[in-house]
Amino acid sequence: MALEWAKIQEKWQKQWAKAGLGKATAQSAKEKFFMIFAYPGISGFLHVGHMRGFSYTDAICRYERLKGKEVLFPIGTHASGNQAIAFANKVKKKDTAWIEYLRRNGCPEEKIKELTDPHKIIEYFNTVYVEDYWKKFGFLCDWDRFTCTTYPDYEKFIQWQFKKLLQKNLLIQKPYFATACVVDGPVAVDPSETDISKGGNAEKQEFTLLKFKLGNMYLIAATLRPETIYGQTNLWINPSAKYVHLQVDGEDWIASDEAAAKLPYQKDNVLLMEDVDPMTLIGKTVLAPGVEQEIPVLPATFCDPAVGTGIVTSVPADAPKDYVALRHLQLHPEECRKYGLDPEEIRSIQLVPIIITKGYGKFPAAEIVEKMNITSLDDPQLEEATKEVYKAGFHTGILRENCGKYAGMSVEQAKELIKEELIEFGRATVFHDLSEEVICRCGNKVVIKRIDDQWFIRYSDSELTEKSKRHAREMKTFPDDYQENLPHILDWFEDRACARLGNWLGSKFPFDTQWTVEPISDSTLYPAYYIVSKFIQTKKIKTQELTEAFFDYVFLGLGEGKEHWSEIKKEFDYFYPLDLNLGGKEHKTVHFPVFIMNHVAVFPQSKWPRGIFVNWWVTGKGSKISKSKGGAEPIPDAIEKYGVDAMRLYYAHVGSPHVDVVWTEELVLNYKNTLERIYALVEQVKESRGVQKHIDDWLLSRAYGHLQKINSAMKHYDLRELASIAYFAMYDDVRWYVRRGGAHRPTIEKVLSLWNQLLNPITPHLSEELNSQMNKQSKRLVSSALWPEVESERISLTAEAGEELVKSAMEGIRNVKRLANIDKPQRVTLFVAEKWLYGIFSVLHKEINVTRNVGEVMKRVMEVEGATARGKDVNKIVLSMLKDVSKIPMIVTSQEDELAVMNDAKEFLEAEFGCTVGIIAADDSDHLKAKSAIPGKIGIVVE
Repeated sequence: MALEWAKIQEKWQKQWAKAGLGKATAQSAKEKFFMIFAYPGISGFLHVGHMRGFSYTDAICRYERLKGKEVLFPIGTHASGNQAIAFANKVKKKDTAWIEYLRRNGCPEEKIKELTDPHKIIEYFNTVYVEDYWKKFGFLCDWDRFTCTTYPDYEKFIQWQFKKLLQKNLLIQKPYFATACVVDGPVAVDPSETDISKGGNAEKQEFTLLKFKLGNMYLIAATLRPETIYGQTNLWINPSAKYVHLQVDGEDWIASDEAAAKLPYQKDNVLLMEDVDPMTLIGKTVLAPGVEQEIPVLPATFCDPAVGTGIVTSVPADAPKDYVALRHLQLHPEECRKYGLDPEEIRSIQLVPIIITKGYGKFPAAEIVEKMNITSLDDPQLEEATKEVYKAGFHTGILRENCGKYAGMSVEQAKELIKEELIEFGRATVFHDLSEEVICRCGNKVVIKRIDDQWFIRYSDSELTEKSKRHAREMKTFPDDYQENLPHILDWFEDRACARLGNWLGSKFPFDTQWTVEPISDSTLYPAYYIVSKFIQTKKIKTQELTEAFFDYVFLGLGEGKEHWSEIKKEFDYFYPLDLNLGGKEHKTVHFPVFIMNHVAVFPQSKWPRGIFVNWWVTGKGSKISKSKGGAEPIPDAIEKYGVDAMRLYYAHVGSPHVDVVWTEELVLNYKNTLERIYALVEQVKESRGVQKHIDDWLLSRAYGHLQKINSAMKHYDLRELASIAYFAMYDDVRWYVRRGGAHRPTIEKVLSLWNQLLNPITPHLSEELNSQMNKQSKRLVSSALWPEVESERISLTAEAGEELVKSAMEGIRNVKRLANIDKPQRVTLFVAEKWLYGIFSVLHKEINVTRNVGEVMKRVMEVEGATARGKDVNKIVLSMLKDVSKIPMIVTSQEDELAVMNDAKEFLEAEFGCTVGIIAADDSDHLKAKSAIPGKIGIVVE
């Protein structure tokens, strides 16, 4: 049955808005629930991947609302940083791909003309996100609380936060090597890619720049392992890369062209001189720092001019890549001659052992290369080999006797000491670089830049860390493994730069307005601001009133406060702390830790957050979908194609929230079909009229049993379990009920009403539509109703066991027909077990969960009346059941119950198999099959 989903969605969204269901107010007599999702950045149109976590939030909030709580679900946007600026610049430059991206997503031509202004970008996308995505997805948000991080009132809040941090001695200025766009200035580099378009997984690396003396100049090699200088045999340079001569603080250096471009961001007095042909350097000897020995300069194409300085010191005893490159030259004299090298001299280069590494001999690099059968620099195993040797050496390595005063010292300890000594004697310096290319939202490169007076939040503060760790352990965090890891992440968390110089959108730093608070630091306490935002949006207070005294009063309970502030404080005290903060897995190591630590730093303990819910991504062909790169199906198109509820069900059921899932059109269409099948089934049964039967007890038991399981699952917000039961198990149950001839209207009304409420959190539009079809006169909204209560007395294991007996009888009849090759039977005889067996099986059922000891079980069984007289038969049964306990039914009823159930199903079975069916107690028959019947299993004869 194809439904007009667009009309259904629009109808019920209007009804919810009319009823004001998302509006939340302080109600002291009512339990509250406050949840948010991490507000999205303004970098483009959202896509189907974003709606996964967003829809979880609405489903959980709907569930808590149905449970009778006053639910606050506010939303906002995170426009700080350079995203809107970069977007506006692309429009201004009439970037063809970007303009087409806007058109493809439905942006009108007149609107495109306005989007050269970053603030117009923010205004436009704020409207799109709210009107075209969140409202059309049926979210019950408190829209009056909408805020954006570039609003003037939000800036007041952030400035108050930083004043509190300073008062707590948690702000500090110190030198810092920041990731910075060469045009826009500092940017955050993390998996959320808030400020960047490429390179979110890049790591900041500290290289030691070793100075290799060549006449009056120095060849500069970058290394991450200064402790290996005692094993240097040669220097590597790329014969096809571009190198330059530059002066740095009066010294003449040679490094790659790319390194020369980065150095001015970290070093003073950098002067570019002229290009240097690497071929003129190959074959020369240089003085190696630390060991003060002459070593040759040799060619190696693996030297990446974009990494470090493009020059690498060679330690072939401990570096697999160096070993493979040196061995290649030694085995290929023609290659040596190509570069004017003497093959004999190259072959004479010996490995120098330097580290005693657990599990390896004198030359770990050679050993692992041989073990993994690596024969060339192109072998992808080389990276793995390098990581394995470096890891083992760092954690277990001891420097050998040829390492001077550092001999016998652990690698971990010696590394810093050797670096410091080299720097002290002018033989090295420090250089920071990124592990991979990073591109800013504006399209320019990101480098490491030295900032001498950078502002930091002191997350390294030991008291703050310990309090945060203790609180993290008490929080309700999903998934469990993240809750376990969170204290360790907090332990690791260091001071974080919190403000930037340059052209940025966001809140001005309160102590120096040339700085702007960076986008991670202005998104830690924002759930609290949703309380205040409502009163700004409804014009009950003005931005000018948002003083330090105002926030101190509302959030901290300090001072007297003005009379009209009391309502705001009342709402804050009612709704705070936040119950659940939902965000993508990219927030696990950055956003969530600072979210906790800022709450712990600024707010009293009673206001610290209670929970975190991490959702994984929806991917497209193996990678994260990116809204700013246009690689996703637009939400309006998806809504039109699949319908909102089908998408919501897909997100809830396709996989655990804590694993990535692949967006698959066929799957979403299958979920759409699932919803339409449910609608058709309800339409089929809602007008049924019939008498009450055993099957009614079964259906009611199943329904309330399902409710009980869902209640248990939702303690952990297991939406997938809710979906599995509500959309599949209950559908199957109702279909079976109809097939079995169930038509008792009171039963149908009760079960359909309960079922409908269970559908509401995930598919609210379908839920409301079904309710209106079943109760045409009622104006009651399911979304504002109460979650059903479990009627425990309706849960009947006897009724469920009876229906399982019917199903197993049907399966048995089919098997006998097949084995006897009887296509159209004339008669089926069903034997219910002899009466005395039920007592035996009742004891077996009970005792099997206590012991598997044959003697103990037999002792209890023989206490049953009549068992002694049937000793041999009883012994045989007990041994058989203990051998295969699955034969013992989950519940043992009585012969009378089983006869009643089978007689009740007689007419149904006759219709199913097109023949007469006889139901006989095995006590009344001498037929061999009668003796095969046991409790829970029917004996069957097909003729």
